[in-house]
This record gives sequence, structure tokens and C-alpha cells, in this order.
Amino acid sequence: MVIHGYNKTTLLDYPEHVACTVFTGHCNMRCPFCHNGDLVLMPGSQPTVPEEEFFAFLNKRKNILEGVAITGGEPTLQKDLPEFIERIKDLGLLVKLDSNGMKPEVLRSLIEKGTVDYLAMDIKSDKAHYGETIGIPDLDLGPVEESVALLMENKVPYEFRTTVIKEFHNKDIFEGIADWIGGCEKYFLQSYVDSHRILKDFLPDEEKLKYPAEFTAYTPEEMKEFEK
Repeated sequence: MVIHGYNKTTLLDYPEHVACTVFTGHCNMRCPFCHNGDLVLMPGSQPTVPEEEFFAFLNKRKNILEGVAITGGEPTLQKDLPEFIERIKDLGLLVKLDSNGMKPEVLRSLIEKGTVDYLAMDIKSDKAHYGETIGIPDLDLGPVEESVALLMENKVPYEFRTTVIKEFHNKDIFEGIADWIGGCEKYFLQSYVDSHRILKDFLPDEEKLKYPAEFTAYTPEEMKEFEK
């Protein structure tokens, strides 16, 4: 497992649990607003943490931590993800996995084996605008739709979530999302925050021209309207 760092303690990344967060590299989406742009486009240029170092840390903290949140990049691209999760579970810790849903076969295998305890999947947009939002205009949405349907079988606790950006989202988009995932267990809207290392900033100049100079967040009041 290629680990590009970890946060030792988080009260936010795994709902209702004290956890640590592990970051993996690579992604099969190209969302221009991604706040881990360097991990997506240039993971080989980023520092790595030996797997044994991470597990040494877990062994020291397993009586304090309740779980581990695995995020990215896109963790399901890691071939040894199942074995990595099993090692965490062997320490008596829960595992939450963040995913973009592009590898439904991996998610299905983890769910059927009872390996993962909580899944969080990004919903980038409604179906009609998904490809342009994630930077792949000719996207085959089939795998994402399969993952949405899989999670909504309620075989494991899960949540959907959307990072909300003025340049990509509006009332019509959220009505489309509601038609798609209506009846889901949990759906969260999170406001966009510029990390100053978003994916767009790492693109060649001609690619940057496809997008606005800046991405912006809605106000808290506007977010409340979307919530309604």
C-alpha cells in the first residue's frame, strides 16, 4: 500500500469516532477543484510513509483510536487495499473508506466480505453534468451509477456528499441529484474551500483556460437554501 501521509487524530473524518486518516495517491477522476491535486496528478513526487511505520503508529495508538479513515486520491485504485484494511481490522479498529465510486467491483467485494465498516461516496453532480464536473466530458457514468445503487442496498452504513461550488452547482443540479439518490441514508453538502493546491493549478496553461480563474463558495445562507 502506497501511503502518502496520515493525520494522527481526527474527530471529523469518521462520524462519531476518534480516528486517524490515511492518504493514498492517484485518482481516476480529474476534478479541477480537487484539493489534493498533487496527489492525483503527481503522486510520485510526493513523500511516502512506509507501511510498517504506519502500523507501528497504530499499534501504539490502538487503545485510543477507534477507527481509520482511508482517503485519497482514490483508494480503490490500490491493488492491496483489501489486505491493508484486513491488517487494520486485525488490530480491532473500524475502517471508513472514501471513494468516488468509479470501481464498484472493489466496493462490492469489500462489502460482501464485511471488510469495511463505513463508506463515504462523493456525488459530484447530477447525471447530466457529471462528466464536465469531474474533468472527463466523455465519462461512462455506468460505474458511478452502479456504486450508488450498491450503497443504497444498505448492506453497510454509508453517506453521500457533494462539495458545493458556485461554478458547478445550482438549484437545478441539486434537484437532479435528489431525483437520483432520493431515499439514501445520509447526504451531506460541504462548502468548497480553496486549498491553494487544487488540481487546476497543476494543469498546463492551455488546460487551465477551460475553467474559471477561481472557484468560489456559496454563502452559509445560500447553502441553507440548497439544504431546504
